[in-house]
Amino acid sequence: MKMIQRALAAAAVCAQCSAPALADTQVQLYGIVDAGVLTQSKSRAGGSLTRVETSGLRQSVWGLRGTEDLGNGLKAFFNLESHFDMDTGALHGSGDSAGSGTILFRRQANIGLSGDWGSLTIGRQYGPALLAHLNTEPRAFKEQFSNLYAWAYNQLEALAGADAVNSNNDVGIFFKNAIQYRNTVGPVSFGVLYSPGEQPGHGSRNTAYAVGAAYDGPVMLSASYQTMKDQASGNRNIEHAGLGGAVPLGAFTLKLNWLQGKNSNADGIRTSKVDAIGAGIDWKWNPQNTATLAYYDNKDKLNTEDHTRNLVLSNDYALSKRTTLYVQAAYVDAKSQSSLKTSIVADGSFAPGAKTTFLNVGINHTF
Repeated sequence: MKMIQRALAAAAVCAQCSAPALADTQVQLYGIVDAGVLTQSKSRAGGSLTRVETSGLRQSVWGLRGTEDLGNGLKAFFNLESHFDMDTGALHGSGDSAGSGTILFRRQANIGLSGDWGSLTIGRQYGPALLAHLNTEPRAFKEQFSNLYAWAYNQLEALAGADAVNSNNDVGIFFKNAIQYRNTVGPVSFGVLYSPGEQPGHGSRNTAYAVGAAYDGPVMLSASYQTMKDQASGNRNIEHAGLGGAVPLGAFTLKLNWLQGKNSNADGIRTSKVDAIGAGIDWKWNPQNTATLAYYDNKDKLNTEDHTRNLVLSNDYALSKRTTLYVQAAYVDAKSQSSLKTSIVADGSFAPGAKTTFLNVGINHTF
């Protein structure tokens, strides 16, 4: 999404000169650097594989964000966030439609206003549906071995296919050309996003809509829905929905999450319907360590051989508030036509029709 941030130069100068006493501007450089080693017993190429792996726990990113106090409870803000790979130093590829090129600020490029009424954000940004489930997805959508990738790949088909495209959708996680309203009312936080299609003479073609809500009380609940329309036909080529819940019990947190991705081609014919179910338990067994056991069962109901069952065991050891050592192991039991749509493995490198074990050890640092 292109960040909408242009203003007339004269107006900008006037604004800066008229209220210097009210302006309280803060700009922050921030980021995450994450890398480790990943070993797997089998691969799609046939043999075992060991490699340096970027972003095992969280995505490696760097960004700039800023706020300005405009007075009377009103603030202006911006976000610029880039995604890169630690193993090569290259920018991470995007899930944008073909021909989009290399995107510097793939994750965020936006500007907005906030106040006691909520916030309004314009530009490329995270969708509200994914944000709603952060506390109920069994592994909090960690970059490796979670349903983050079942989510993404179920909304990539319309981009990868030759006959169905929504160019505003980057794997259902990021949206460009988007406008989002967010607010928190008591224990409920929610967001509503709309991305216009920008197709001359066709108001609904290429549009995207997304909503997400989370309740944070004695228990945590989440719900989401988003849909994207085809650029050429205007038919819905992606529909995605989710429900989740989490229950804290002392040092333990139980989690259950259901996601469903439905893809159709440009003619509106359904091509896949994937249910992704995740259940897990977090155990903070001392102040520095959190262990997680999670199970994922992901299946395309239109193709019973596109089905994976996954077991994940991990531990995060906090060396400090900023630095974490992690170890995570996964067991993937994949049927013969298992695809990216049912994958919890970031690059889909598990072997179809086989049982594959993974071990990932790494370090994550935030700044």
